[in-house]
Amino acid sequence: MSSFTPTERTQVKRLPKRGAYDRETVFKILDEGFVCHVGFVVDGQPYVIPTNYGRSGDTLYLHGSAASRMLRTLSEGIPVCVTVTLVDGLVLARSAFHHSVNYRSVVALGTARLVDDPREKREALRLFTEHIMKGRWDDIRQPSEQEMKATTVLALPLEEVSAKVRSGGPIDDEEDYALGMWAGVLPLSVTPAAPVPDLRLPAGTEVPGYMKSYKR
Repeated sequence: MSSFTPTERTQVKRLPKRGAYDRETVFKILDEGFVCHVGFVVDGQPYVIPTNYGRSGDTLYLHGSAASRMLRTLSEGIPVCVTVTLVDGLVLARSAFHHSVNYRSVVALGTARLVDDPREKREALRLFTEHIMKGRWDDIRQPSEQEMKATTVLALPLEEVSAKVRSGGPIDDEEDYALGMWAGVLPLSVTPAAPVPDLRLPAGTEVPGYMKSYKR
C-alpha cells in the first residue's frame, strides 16, 4: 500500500487539509530529521525523551545504552508515541494571533519490540550511523561484541502513522491586509559549516568526500 490507513488516533482533526498519510511524505520527513521524541507512561507518570533513530522500510529503530530506563521500559511492550518535527520557516503575520510556523511532522503510535537477532541489531546500528552521515559506516570501526551487548535496539513497526504539514505564507484577517507592517515567511534550513577536525587527528588527514557534499 502507498498510504497508511488513518485511525481514530492518527486522523488529523484540526485543520485536516494539512494531514498526510502517504508513505512518500512520511518517509521523507523521517529520513530528513535527526531527532525523535519518544512518549510513554510509567506508573501514571508521562515521559517524553529525545533520541536518535534510523529507518528501514516500515520499521523505525531506536537505540541506546542497555541501562537505559526508556529502552528497558519500552521493551516490555507498553504503548509508545514517537514524533519527528522539521521546522521550515517562521510565518510572520500582520496580527499576533496569526503568527505561525511552517513545519512537517510525523506521529507514530504502536508497541516496540526488542531486537535480539544479532544480524538485525547490527544492521540497525548501521542504519543509525548512515542516517547521521551517509557513507560513514564503511569508513569506521564496526561495533565490537562488547559494544553490541552494551547497546539495546528496539524496533517500532510503522503501522499507525500520520504526517501534518504547514506551508505557505501568513493567513491574515481580511481587514488586516491594509496594515502597513511587513508580513511573510523567514525560511529556515540546516546549513553545515566547515568541518572541525578532532584535536588528535593526524595532520593532513583528508576530509571525506561525503562530508564535503553533505546536505539533508
